[in-house]
Order: sequence, then structure tokens, then C-alpha cells
Amino acid sequence: MFITFLSDFGLQDDFVGTCHGVMKRIAPEAQIIDITHGIPPRAILQGALVLANTIDYMPVGVHLAVVDPGVGGPRRPLALRDRAGRVYVGPDNGLLLPSARKAGIEAAHELANPAYALESISRTFHGRDLFAPAAAHLAKGVPLEELGPSIDPESLVALDLPEPVLEHGVALATMLYVDTFGNIVLNLTREDVERLGIVPGTRVELDVLGDRYYAVMARTFADAKPGDVILYEDSYRNMSIAISRGNAERILRARPGIRVRITPVV
Repeated sequence: MFITFLSDFGLQDDFVGTCHGVMKRIAPEAQIIDITHGIPPRAILQGALVLANTIDYMPVGVHLAVVDPGVGGPRRPLALRDRAGRVYVGPDNGLLLPSARKAGIEAAHELANPAYALESISRTFHGRDLFAPAAAHLAKGVPLEELGPSIDPESLVALDLPEPVLEHGVALATMLYVDTFGNIVLNLTREDVERLGIVPGTRVELDVLGDRYYAVMARTFADAKPGDVILYEDSYRNMSIAISRGNAERILRARPGIRVRITPVV
């Protein structure tokens, strides 16, 4: 039995280790795979996208995700099952939906049965007291239906995923998140930029907050000299911006939600 675990808890505090302990006490045979705990605090969209990017590389099992700025509020705690047999546990704030919808949501239930939670539930740490126990019980084989009442999947909270605009030979993209190396992930695919004639070797102009930068479409970081700005397809087939051996986040003042106008240079 496998449980994957993604959160914005970081590793400096005890939060991740405590959740591991709760799950192992309930399901000692479970193998826990930490996808990441480096999601920036409260960054639901980044957590959702990282989970969706990585889920196909994980064994089918229980997938626990906790990026939960609404903990203690009216948002519902969830368990979902998709048509591939994966089960997702986390808050009803859009975090789970991009992954669960890949195969189609087969069932959704609210976590409401106290038999599958810790005896005392903190108002601020549902990851430990509610989500981790539910994930462990599901990994042990408890039926999803035992955890609480059914929910209409159409009622689940969805994220507002920005769509790129491609017109008049220009791509208007949105920064989704920044990785550890300062590379900026955009809501563009290779197919999007190819529609504009942007292929490896094409020079482009990037307009970010009124500042303009010249970049080149590259296949790999090795295609560029140190300090060059590049546009490239990352390992999850998203277009991203990087600076060869540098940090694009700092130079371009990147943050999620900023728009980037990409224009081929002729």
C-alpha cells in the first residue's frame, strides 16, 4: 500500500514528521512517498499543478495533499476516488481537482466519520488530526464510503486556471510558479508557441511589467551561454523561462499571476 504526501509544511518544523507518525501508527505497512513539502505557504495553485504534474509517476494508491489556508473555516475536508482507482485526501479548495479529473472523478465524500480521525481535532492542524488518519485508514482498505456522506463532484471548489491568449502573432502568458532554481513556469505548451512560429533557435522579446528582455527558444540549458535568457519546454511539457546558470525569478521579478507578453523577433 502506498501513500503519497504533498504539502506546504516545509521541513523546518515537526508537521511532516508528525503526520508520518500518525499514518504509520494506523497503517504500519504503508509506504509513504513524499512528493514535496516545499510548496510555498498557502500556494494552492502551485500545489495543485505540482500534484497534477507528478501523479502519473506515482504508484496507484492514496494521495494526501495539504495546502490549506482555510483550515478551521467552512471549507470541507474531502476524499475523492478517480476512475483509475486512485484516492485523494485533502481540503475542498481546488487542490485535488486537476489530478483527480485526469481520469475522471468517480466518487467524492466529506470526511465526517469521527472513527477515522484522531480523537481530538485541532482547529489549525487538520493535516495531522483529520487528513493523515483518513489517508492511513484508506490505505488499510477502509471503503471510501465509510468516511462520510457523498458529495456531488460538481459542487467541489475549482481553481481558476489562467488560459493563455494567442493572437496577432503574440502570446500573452501567465506565470504559474517558480521552481527552486528560479525558473518560471508559464501556462503555455510547446504547441502554443509553435502556432506562433516559435521553435528552437527563435529569438523572442519578453515584456514583463513593462520591462523588455530578449530570449531565445532553446532545447536545453546547454544551448545558451551563461547569463542568456531562454524559453524552453520543461520536463512536464510546460514552457518556462530560465537564465542559463542564473536565476530568472530575481532578474524578471517573477511571482505567480504576472503576465508575460512573448513576441517573436523577426
